[in-house]
Amino acid sequence: MSGRLSAGDVMTGDPVTIEATDSIVHAARLMRDHDIGDLLVADRGHLVGIVTDRDIVIRGIAESRGVETTHVGEVCSRDVVTVAPDDDLEQVVAIMCEHAVRRMPVVEAGRVVGVISLGDLAQEDGELALTDAKSVLTEISLARPNH
Repeated sequence: MSGRLSAGDVMTGDPVTIEATDSIVHAARLMRDHDIGDLLVADRGHLVGIVTDRDIVIRGIAESRGVETTHVGEVCSRDVVTVAPDDDLEQVVAIMCEHAVRRMPVVEAGRVVGVISLGDLAQEDGELALTDAKSVLTEISLARPNH
């Protein structure tokens, strides 16, 4: 290997997931309990989406949906782009910029094994990763929101 960083090198392993049929109040409580702003959404173990605290507010609460009766699958983003653990970090950053996403699920053999966030890029040792985090944040800030 050439010493280049891969998605697996910087990802946070064992991400918190939620079922698409769970309520948005359950999702909010999981986010609170784990001090995170997003959850990967599964349907019988397969990744089907990602839900953020913003999704719950904009697509759920602001639309006067019941927090106990609205399912996560009704408010999550469904078109989830993923990467593999051995994908080159520069490629991952380019994909994050292209799709204007702050979080990128890492999938291996159909199973979610981690997630890469802007924070993961910023925390990685080395100037390259910090520059990448700034680059992604700039691209996302200029992109239209996906809600």
